Amino acid sequence: MNIAQLLARSATVHPTRPAIFLGSRCVVEYRGFANRSACIAGYLRETVGLAAGDRVALFMSNCPAYLEVLYGIWWAGLVAVPINAKLHARELAFILGNAGAACLFVDSALASQAIPLLGDVGCVKRTIVADSTAYADLLAAAPIALQQRLPDDLAWLFYTSGTTGQPKGVMQTHRNLLAMTSCYFSDVDPVDPNDAIVYAAPMSHGAGFYNFPHVLKAARHVVPESGGFDAGELVLLAQQVGGLSQFAAPTMVKRLVDHVARVGADPTGFKTIVYGGGPMYVQDIQHALEVMGNRFVQIFGQGECPMCITALARAELADRANPRWLERIASVGIAQSLVEVRVADEHGGTLPTGETGEILARGDPVMSGYWRNAEATAKTLRDGWLWTGDLGCFDADGFLTLKDRSKDVIISGGSNIYPREVEEVLLKHPAVREVSVVGQPDAEWGEVVVAFVVCNDTTTRPSPSDLDALCLANIARFKRPKQYHFIANLPKNNYGKVLKTELRNQIQSNDGRHS
Repeated sequence: MNIAQLLARSATVHPTRPAIFLGSRCVVEYRGFANRSACIAGYLRETVGLAAGDRVALFMSNCPAYLEVLYGIWWAGLVAVPINAKLHARELAFILGNAGAACLFVDSALASQAIPLLGDVGCVKRTIVADSTAYADLLAAAPIALQQRLPDDLAWLFYTSGTTGQPKGVMQTHRNLLAMTSCYFSDVDPVDPNDAIVYAAPMSHGAGFYNFPHVLKAARHVVPESGGFDAGELVLLAQQVGGLSQFAAPTMVKRLVDHVARVGADPTGFKTIVYGGGPMYVQDIQHALEVMGNRFVQIFGQGECPMCITALARAELADRANPRWLERIASVGIAQSLVEVRVADEHGGTLPTGETGEILARGDPVMSGYWRNAEATAKTLRDGWLWTGDLGCFDADGFLTLKDRSKDVIISGGSNIYPREVEEVLLKHPAVREVSVVGQPDAEWGEVVVAFVVCNDTTTRPSPSDLDALCLANIARFKRPKQYHFIANLPKNNYGKVLKTELRNQIQSNDGRHS
């Protein structure tokens, strides 16, 4: 089954229901939404000449056209490759080449960054600027019938960096996406046609996955006029649109809650806030519940099993009478309905309740593997189980608590940052001999990036601004370290491995300035 069948069904049964909004203004109803996607599909197949399974990339900020293009890609039997709009041009070029993207959709704000690269990325046949007259012409193309796909055909190629700093393409099939959609209804939240999902986080990542249950129920899709997260704007949209749901990183939740508390806003226009993608501090979720009421659900997942490992339901979050309530709200909930989850030792043996090990998941939402990366696939998928790289333990009631991340991933503002990727850039500086990057807890962002730098000559060390410039020339701005600590030597064990725990301990006694 083609995942685009969700849209075809809703457009047939509920053609006049409002579908996509820009702010509080409806842009298109479901019949028009499906027709636009069918026209995009016709253009891609008949004019560009793409064949089933070809990859089409989206390098776009949040906008109403994003959903039209996504469903146009699937309607045509093609594979969507959404790319984080905050990535550096070099990172974009790598993903386009690795995916073998035959077509690229880009918005005008990002076109100047993307288009000059295309001469070096030979696979891209056509580039379409989504907010141009060319896009309007595309919507006038002859629509085609929904193309049939098999459940295990590739639908979404999601790029997530690995610990080596080399992005890996997570292969999500139509079966994976349908299973994830089912889990939303059973484990996260029911959806009513009067509900509205607001895309305040990037549609290229977690927020974009939440389109599926809302398309299936012919609910509303709201793109903020800002294109992103603004607490005041969201409060106004909740009042104007009503029934508002959203996916948000814990840092976004904290900003929204603080704004609501500060201005005394009425939160009743918000239906559900699903949070995940980073650690939520107990005091923060307690405050959120006090300010906004029982509107929160937590999920734990990753690109390899999007949104679908565990969930902490709103009933559990609200159950203050439970003697273990504080433990419960510090957990990530229980296994979702269509996955098996267990905690294992390094050999894959299941650990007893209360013991910490690596979290493993198995089920239909789990990816089919990494794109053109058999070695990484074999490491991560073993005997049908996804090895998440996250450490945790179960309690006697089946609630999972995360303990650490075995891969040292830094999660800042809901985005994953991989230390080695930043380290490799900093090592390009001729004065830098060694470097180690770690995350520092931060009340606003969850974590911020901190670099410990060893120079060849302690008398001629680079300035923080020099290192900032090097990072900005090679990686996305959000990955740049917020602090640099210049030290004589990195702490290491007998095998030469850097002891990052010691570096994190050093941070606690530092005053937080460049040093």
